[in-house]
Amino acid sequence: MLQTTLTKLLNIRIPVVQGGMQWVGLPTLVSAVSNAGVSGLGIITALTQPSPTALRQAIRETRVLTDKPFGVNITLLPTINPPDYEGYARAAVEEGVTIFETAGNNPGPLIKFFKSQGCLVIHKCTTIRHAQSAAKLGVDVLSIDGFECAGHPGEDDIGGLVLLARAAKELNIPYIASGGIADGRGLAAALALGAAGVNMGTRFMCTVESSIHEHIKHKIVQSTERDTVHIFRTLHNTARVFKNKVSMEVVAIEKRPGGAKFEDIRELVAGQRGRLVYENGDPDYGIWSAGITMGLIDDIPTCQELLARMEREAEGIIEQMSSLVKAKL
Repeated sequence: MLQTTLTKLLNIRIPVVQGGMQWVGLPTLVSAVSNAGVSGLGIITALTQPSPTALRQAIRETRVLTDKPFGVNITLLPTINPPDYEGYARAAVEEGVTIFETAGNNPGPLIKFFKSQGCLVIHKCTTIRHAQSAAKLGVDVLSIDGFECAGHPGEDDIGGLVLLARAAKELNIPYIASGGIADGRGLAAALALGAAGVNMGTRFMCTVESSIHEHIKHKIVQSTERDTVHIFRTLHNTARVFKNKVSMEVVAIEKRPGGAKFEDIRELVAGQRGRLVYENGDPDYGIWSAGITMGLIDDIPTCQELLARMEREAEGIIEQMSSLVKAKL
């Protein structure tokens, strides 16, 4: 049994967090992660729900499915017309949620609100300087997102190996590893680098309880670590997504002389188009997030099978590593 600061803080068995994923962090998956015999922490993605009222209903559905801890993710998006972040936050708190994952720019007001309500906050960062700023705002745990991750890895292009080692030197609150983790070996490595646990997204997309189309799950299994691409590089809002016809068209437009404006690619990257990928099963229909951990995924287990296997693998590797240390004569 693995016991870390994270397992004690969240009252979970295995130090694994299912990160917030747009269109994926729904009650069935969230409850399965939290319910698994070696329970992790499932997280509802607030902005997948069309309104704060809909989020309330998703929280209630999740609570019917599990009596274990689960959280809510609220990601602050770079948009002209921002969602009702305050409404989502208040709805979740009023429904009794006490664990939140936050991400994005200027999280201060959101963090201040959650802490004023006695909630625990995990904040996702892609740089040490941003992690230090979040720590000053009072977050309880930092999620250190390496360049390997799906979604937005920041603009510094620093891989998890160095980023986590820097975190061990610079941070004075618990942190977890995010990006590049899909199995027990990755969990053991993260713990060796000083992390109190891990955050996984792509790996949980490819589980029985994930609501995305089976064709997309099988596409993940068939893919390798070379099947992702970065878009929005020229717009300084880099995102790692699955390499398909649409994402490569976006990359081609960005490479044109003079670069691209968001208006040039707006229709290609529309969120609703990406959502339909998960519904119709066509991997080339739109933009969808995927991490390079696809190269480590070769099956579609239940969340319970996945977490039990990760725990077993990590414990075995840690025991094996400890046998390398020999007593001095």
